[in-house]
Amino acid sequence: MQNKDLNILNKFNILYLEDDENLLKHTHDVLIDFVNEIYAVKTSKEALEVLKNRKVDVIISDILLENENGIDFLKNLKEDRNINIPTILTTAHTDTKYLLDAIKLKVENYIIKPINIKELLTTLHDILLPIVQEKELRRNNHVIKTISAITDSKQVDIIKFIINNLDNNNIFSASYSDIMDRINISKPTLIKLFKELAEKHILIKVQHKTYRFDENALDNI
Repeated sequence: MQNKDLNILNKFNILYLEDDENLLKHTHDVLIDFVNEIYAVKTSKEALEVLKNRKVDVIISDILLENENGIDFLKNLKEDRNINIPTILTTAHTDTKYLLDAIKLKVENYIIKPINIKELLTTLHDILLPIVQEKELRRNNHVIKTISAITDSKQVDIIKFIINNLDNNNIFSASYSDIMDRINISKPTLIKLFKELAEKHILIKVQHKTYRFDENALDNI
């Protein structure tokens, strides 16, 4: 794990389903130092509430829960609700049936208890790294396409700054002064860029100092 960059985990949210309260708290307290948010719950009902109201990037679920089964929970998500989120299953048992069920559900990994935190972190890294790489590739593509939509080469650094500071919802928040403090550019040039991006519906103002970057608009360039 020494070659794994665990910093990539800090932008992702984890849903952790475990009915053992002590294990739930211990694993939560460890993972919270590495991830953006961890939603720790004891029942599938609580897990569904999280999924309704929060963005979840990876699910970690025990298989044998009190009065229910983690496999059934995942089947319900994938087959009945069409929710496909990368999943790690944990269990104290090595029954082949569970492993086969996990394979059928295309579960990303299967960890035997007691949970080895290094193994868990490595697994999370390996699951999320392709997502990070895809986002980076898409971001670079956005930079190229957006630059092609403008005429002033001096504005390239601003484009990169905007795209590199988008949140998970493609929202950019900053004032002209904030940008000028970071990048040496005149206010007229900055205003001209924002006007051009707005006219092409690439950067849409949603409120004061807040803009939404529309990826779909790039397809029309």
